[in-house]
Amino acid sequence: MSTVRVPITVSDGAALPEYATSQSAGMDLRAAEDVVLEPGAIKSVRTGLRIALPEGYEAQVRPRSGLALRYGISIPNAPGTIDADYRGEICVLLINHGKAPFEIRRGDRIAQMVVAPVTRVVWESVEELPETERGAGGFGSTGVRDEVVR
Repeated sequence: MSTVRVPITVSDGAALPEYATSQSAGMDLRAAEDVVLEPGAIKSVRTGLRIALPEGYEAQVRPRSGLALRYGISIPNAPGTIDADYRGEICVLLINHGKAPFEIRRGDRIAQMVVAPVTRVVWESVEELPETERGAGGFGSTGVRDEVVR
């Protein structure tokens, strides 16, 4: 497992991101404010954190599975991407897919953040692409059992 040093500023007494276990891929992000998320609503929730990712890295903000399962709370643009050159406060866009208002209190775990290396693409224009077994098959074209009758 590799490590990377990331400078961080913390405002308003916010909590540093933390790994819940020694093998967690994502760090928990916590709310730096109290928010009520009504059913169907989308809100930006402050974390009080600003980071300076090294060039060649990104941070991905992902939903917490427990909030999604129990309350229908998710991230509408999941995963949200924090680029290495962004220096503003990390805010988490949350959506309430549930049927009841969801109360977020300062310090609640609201999302996970994964820091990952970025691969840069150099496009190579060609006349034709190499063939594959799948070919141009799109949505639902893989994993279909032969015995399924349509």
